[in-house]
Amino acid sequence: MTDSTRRFSDRVEAYQKYRPGYPPALVSTLLEKAGLDASAVVVDIGSGTGIFTRLLLDHGLRVSAVEPNTNMRKAAEASLSEYENFISIEGAAEDTSLAEGSIDLVTAAQAFHWFNNAATKTEFQRILKPDGKLALIWNKRAVSEPFQQAYDAILREYAPEYDKVNHMNLDEDDIAGFFAAGSMDLLHFDNSQSLDFSALIGRLQSSSYCPAEDSAQYIPLVTELLGLFDQFAVNGRIDFEYDTQLYLGTVDKTEKYIP
Repeated sequence: MTDSTRRFSDRVEAYQKYRPGYPPALVSTLLEKAGLDASAVVVDIGSGTGIFTRLLLDHGLRVSAVEPNTNMRKAAEASLSEYENFISIEGAAEDTSLAEGSIDLVTAAQAFHWFNNAATKTEFQRILKPDGKLALIWNKRAVSEPFQQAYDAILREYAPEYDKVNHMNLDEDDIAGFFAAGSMDLLHFDNSQSLDFSALIGRLQSSSYCPAEDSAQYIPLVTELLGLFDQFAVNGRIDFEYDTQLYLGTVDKTEKYIP
C-alpha cells in the first residue's frame, strides 16, 4: 500500500477542484463551543490543499497548517498566500515542530484516519494549552441515500483499496480514545455537492483509493458510474450528499494513550 504521506501527490488538482467544502455553520459552531475568538492560535493537521484551513483563516484566526505531502502543501501555500495569519509547516501529526503548550485548538479535517496512533496523541498533548480543544471533522457520504448506496457498492467491487483506507471504517471507540475520558461532543451538519458526470469522475479521482487510469479496474468502474449517473441524474446533475461530522472535546494532558 502506498505511503499515506504520498497518496495524494498526483491528485492535487482533482482534490482542489472536486473535494467538498464544509458548511459555514460548522466553523462558527466550533469556535463558539470551544470558547475561542480571533486571538486563538490554531493548528490544522493534515491540512492538504487548505480547504478547511481557509475557513479558519476567514474567521481571522492565526492558523499553522501542518502537511507532510509536498505537492499538497505547495498548493495550499499558493492559494492561501494572501492571508497574513497563515503559516505553512512541513511536518506530520506525530511531529509538528510547534512549541509546547502553544495551541488553543487542533483541527483535523478529513485527515485523522491517516494518523490515528499513539505518537500523534502524545504530540497533541504536548502542543495544546491546558484548556486546549481538539476538533476532528469529516464529510461522510450519506450512505442512507440510494445513490450513495449504489456508489459504495461500485467502489467495493472496482476499487481494491477502498476497504483498506476508507475513513468511514473508523468507529467511535477509535475517535473517543483521543479525547479526555473518552468524552466528546458530536455535531452533525448537512452538506452536499451538485455534480455533473465530469465532476463526479473528478470527485472519484480525488480519492486516494481511486484506481489508476491505466489499471484494469478503472474503465469498468467509470462505465458502472456512468450507468449509475444516468439512473439518478436530474437535468444532468446529481446531488452528492454528506453528513458532515464534528467531534469536539479536550485532550487530557496527563493521561497516557493506550492504543
